[in-house]
Amino acid sequence: MKKKLIIGLIFGGKSGEHEVSLVSARSIFAALDKKKYDVKLIGIDKVGKWHLGNPKNFWLNAGDTKKIRLNPKSTSVMIVDRNIQAINSGKKLSEIDVFFPITHGTFGEDGCLQGFLELLGAAYVGSGVLGSAVGMDKDVMKRLFREAGIPIGKFRVLTKQNTFKDILSAVRYLKFPIFVKPANLGSSVGISKAKNEKELKRAMETAFQYDNKIVLEEAIVGREIECAVLGNIHPPASEPIASLPGEIKLNSEFYSYEAKYLNDEDAVPTVNVAIPKNMIKKIQRLAIKVFKTLDCEGMGRVDFFLKKSGEVLVSEINTLPGFTSISMYPKMFAASGIAYPKLLDKLICLALERKKRNARLKRSF
Repeated sequence: MKKKLIIGLIFGGKSGEHEVSLVSARSIFAALDKKKYDVKLIGIDKVGKWHLGNPKNFWLNAGDTKKIRLNPKSTSVMIVDRNIQAINSGKKLSEIDVFFPITHGTFGEDGCLQGFLELLGAAYVGSGVLGSAVGMDKDVMKRLFREAGIPIGKFRVLTKQNTFKDILSAVRYLKFPIFVKPANLGSSVGISKAKNEKELKRAMETAFQYDNKIVLEEAIVGREIECAVLGNIHPPASEPIASLPGEIKLNSEFYSYEAKYLNDEDAVPTVNVAIPKNMIKKIQRLAIKVFKTLDCEGMGRVDFFLKKSGEVLVSEINTLPGFTSISMYPKMFAASGIAYPKLLDKLICLALERKKRNARLKRSF
């Protein structure tokens, strides 16, 4: 009988997206084929402590995205040489074959966790340190897009050191309404739409609570289109593939945290959208170009604006996209012929492929 792969599903973390990560992890755990995989649940709490949990009681308030949390009575652990080890006893609990981080946001999606997994020499799902870091930082991301000739909207970056003159210059350049975002965060946490100077001040104060650097963007009028990408980009990998596009139809000001996770009526995620075939191909090509430009691997969801004129602008990439039951990344690939469990199989295979590839590299001279 073939040995099961031991999967370390990592979720939670010190992030404004902690709760969303827990919901994503529940969905992934439910969809992973237990005949193929022995899944270990590794939850990181909000202060950064790691826990090994029992699937029967690890997620408390599981049905409520706002109140979901980790069971604090679970075993406190650390990871040593790809082994899960109990902190109190020092006992080795399990050796992990592939780590599957679904740690949305800071310290989990931004290259921090990926760097730790690289030091372990572990196989892990998703982009490496570089792709994760630049995919998280909206400032660096957009500058790389611009360098690569990828079409983007107008933006400005501010820090707390910027003067009133700098802010005024940004307003004149972008014009109201303006979107204000923390440079390093996702799930629309800390994002506001400012229509005047008073709202801009409040929006900046909110964004600066989450990051030391914020991004101001022009408000683009257009359809919000998304496209999922799957694959590795370095030989011997084959060309990454892009899904059929999806669309977010908004009934609110913008695609806020509430619209994404709490209020089904604020936004309607739709797959199989009505877009001409040539436009679908254009979006898919751009999505793959974005993926390659940022040195991403494994998975990514690229967000676009499609204007009435037919112009396509890239908004951003999400290197650890949501994996809840209603998240667009798995839904778009399901519409493209890759069902949720099969998609997870492919992501795990890509992780093993990259580890095998990197093992061939010389690490001494």
